[in-house]
Amino acid sequence: MSRLFVLGNAGLDIGLDLPGLPQPGETLVGRAGGRAPGGKGLNQAVVAARTGLVPVLFRAPIGDDPEGEHVARALAREPFASLELPVLAAPTDLSVLMVLPGGENAIVSAGDCAYALTADDAAKFGARCEPDNWLLLQGNLLPAVTAAAIGAAKARGARVMLNTAPVSGGMASLLPLCDLVVANVAEAEHLARGGAIHAAEGGIVIVTLGAKGCRVTRKNGVTHLPAPTVVARDTTGAGDTFCGVLAAALVAGRAIKPAIAAAQEAAALTVTRPGAFPSLPTADELQRLLA
Repeated sequence: MSRLFVLGNAGLDIGLDLPGLPQPGETLVGRAGGRAPGGKGLNQAVVAARTGLVPVLFRAPIGDDPEGEHVARALAREPFASLELPVLAAPTDLSVLMVLPGGENAIVSAGDCAYALTADDAAKFGARCEPDNWLLLQGNLLPAVTAAAIGAAKARGARVMLNTAPVSGGMASLLPLCDLVVANVAEAEHLARGGAIHAAEGGIVIVTLGAKGCRVTRKNGVTHLPAPTVVARDTTGAGDTFCGVLAAALVAGRAIKPAIAAAQEAAALTVTRPGAFPSLPTADELQRLLA
């Protein structure tokens, strides 16, 4: 059976609408944007599950605290085939989402719980993959932990998709191990350091360009795919929606271009709404889009 395994982080997001980013020593007064479940792993897994295309198995650590309980209650309502939230001796991850006029965002995060996940735990999860499965990862775990999951999944014949957000030291060495890499422009430039970024032999690199679409690099060349035109209210969560839909569509057997097109449509819907988790497309919206 084709399945999508997602290993990543799960935390709590606190939203703030700000007139700009504060300068050193400056205090800015903004408007509260609410509290919601969050984390790139969580968002991508939720979107993938809501597509209804394939069974999604999600594993992410949480803390033994009220924030972790809040996250667990919210995720229990999502259509996962399997939800695994190991409770670790660290505070649940926390992110502050700062949304600026025009919809652009800046995010700061504390990832104590994600960093506490061990390589052994990650390897055991990856080893549950089978040849027709994909493993989806992000940059929130320690690179050695991510590498352990990749190695175990690849040894089982599964394929691996890595979203490079957030970029961390040592991530560049992971890219050639992955079948599909998704990065935004800033991440791609950071990882390239003057050269190109490469996935595994025969793999694909997608660089998302926001409103300009995305650039797809394969062994046989580079293709630019434009994005749908919408009026963006808040770009937070767009990348996670893109990755979640793309991964689910590929696991379901869709070709890369139609899978990307569906992911772009879903991401375009996300940016028209405020917030991260609250802006993610619903199951009904995704299933209509993918029909």
